Amino acid sequence: MKRIAFTLIELLIVLSISATLLIIFIPSLRKARNGARKVICCSNLKQIETGLLEYAINNKSFPYSFCNPSLISMKPKGGYAGYSNYSRRGWWWFDFVDGVYNRSDEKKTIAKCPSKFLNDTLLNKDILCGNYGVNHSICKSSDDRQSRREEFIGKPLKMDEIPKPSQTLLSMDSGYALISWWNATDVPPVPLENSPIEDTSYVPGLSINKNYKDKRRLMQCQEQDAVYGRHPNKKVNVGFVDGHIELKKADDLLVEQYEDVYKNKTPIWVPNKKYPNFDQ
Repeated sequence: MKRIAFTLIELLIVLSISATLLIIFIPSLRKARNGARKVICCSNLKQIETGLLEYAINNKSFPYSFCNPSLISMKPKGGYAGYSNYSRRGWWWFDFVDGVYNRSDEKKTIAKCPSKFLNDTLLNKDILCGNYGVNHSICKSSDDRQSRREEFIGKPLKMDEIPKPSQTLLSMDSGYALISWWNATDVPPVPLENSPIEDTSYVPGLSINKNYKDKRRLMQCQEQDAVYGRHPNKKVNVGFVDGHIELKKADDLLVEQYEDVYKNKTPIWVPNKKYPNFDQ
């Protein structure tokens, strides 16, 4: 009986065809995967926005971005987020909003962006790093480690204190759990430091991040996410105060300095005019 087998030439042809098909389809598969992650990210942010708005309605103001544990008698569900060697222990904005984050359920939480990449095992697992952040000008902190940042300290804003809710950003893809316009300008009013870690927050893909070694005070493990972006074409998902979500170019969030005045496009970082040297 005659043996049926591939000749060497036939095998080479099959391998060549297979390699060609892989070359053709891998970019498409990668594009489809990135697109799916972008959609999941948008869905996560929409749910976060809903939770923040529900909190604002029920409590007459938005939650603190960070609240000192001495002001609250109990620990958040599942314990404190982050790692004590670099993150502050306290209540973060997602601890105030039901269903956003549970430390014992990290893989399923909507507080984790599916597209983030931090080249550090510890930071990559940290829910505070490289996922979503809230606007520090709206969700203010109870206190701060650094001086001269009084505009971000105090009671969080109320809905009626924000005159343009459809243009003012509330939450977004972010390098840290809180983010401010200081992280979106090349020359902030006070130099950013790499300690505490919240000063390393960033808008993923923002063009000024490429100078992180000189000015941005980012860590090397954040370079991929900060410089090259999280979603295709260096775009970020942004949630607004009225609850809608937009996919915007990272550079649309840039705050530029003109002499002693800071200006930005839409979305608006600072919701009112009470801060000096900031003009919309």
